[in-house]
Amino acid sequence: MQAPTITGFYLAILALLYLVLGLQVSRLRRGNRVLFGDGDNRELRSAIRAHANFAEYVPIIVLMVALLEISGLPALRGHLLMGTLLVARLMHPLGMYVGPRTLQFQICRVGGISLTLLVLLAAAIIMLSRFW
Repeated sequence: MQAPTITGFYLAILALLYLVLGLQVSRLRRGNRVLFGDGDNRELRSAIRAHANFAEYVPIIVLMVALLEISGLPALRGHLLMGTLLVARLMHPLGMYVGPRTLQFQICRVGGISLTLLVLLAAAIIMLSRFW
C-alpha cells in the first residue's frame, strides 16, 4: 500500500490554515470579551463561520482524496484535487469579512465554496467510478 504523501502534504498546509482561523476566533473572543457564541458581533460571527465551514468540508474531502491516492490515483489528479481545495479554502475566509454585495464577496466567498463543492463532487464521482 502506498502512503498518501500528496494528500499529507496539502493536509499539513490546510492544518496551518485551520490553526490561523481558530486563532482568529480566539483573538476576537478575547478582544470582545465573549466566552460563548458570537456576542452579536458580526466580525466574530464571520470568523466562527469561516472556521466552522472549513471544519465541515475539509475532513471528508481530504479523506476521500487520501483513499483515492492509496488506491492508485495518478499524482497529477491528486495535486489537482488538493491544490484546488487549498485555493478554495484560502479564498473562502477572505470573503467572510465583507458585505454580501461586494466583488470580494462574490469572488472569495462564493468562489471559494463553489470550488470546494466542485472538489467534493469530483472526488465523490472518481471514488464511485473506482470502487463501484
